[in-house]
Amino acid sequence: MIIGSCTIHLHIATAQSLKEKRQVVRSLIARIRNEFNVSVAEIDDQDRWQSARLGIAVVATDGIHAQQQLEAVVNFIERQRPDCPLLTYEIELL
Repeated sequence: MIIGSCTIHLHIATAQSLKEKRQVVRSLIARIRNEFNVSVAEIDDQDRWQSARLGIAVVATDGIHAQQQLEAVVNFIERQRPDCPLLTYEIELL
């Protein structure tokens, strides 16, 4: 069993308040959950209205599949929200 984790840092330039940021983050999390078989949560920067950090986890039978799944999530975020540039991301396999 392989556990893959990905930490993503997004810049939400269009958000002018925490309420607007939360709308964007909730929508993105729901889309990721519907599209992929992964767990997603906002893990940091809850009080910063133009920054979001998401944590994504996947369990797979091999490392290649876990890596591909997490890279697909990153690509999905970039396609779905071009207005929220992905600043950094880190994938780790355990």
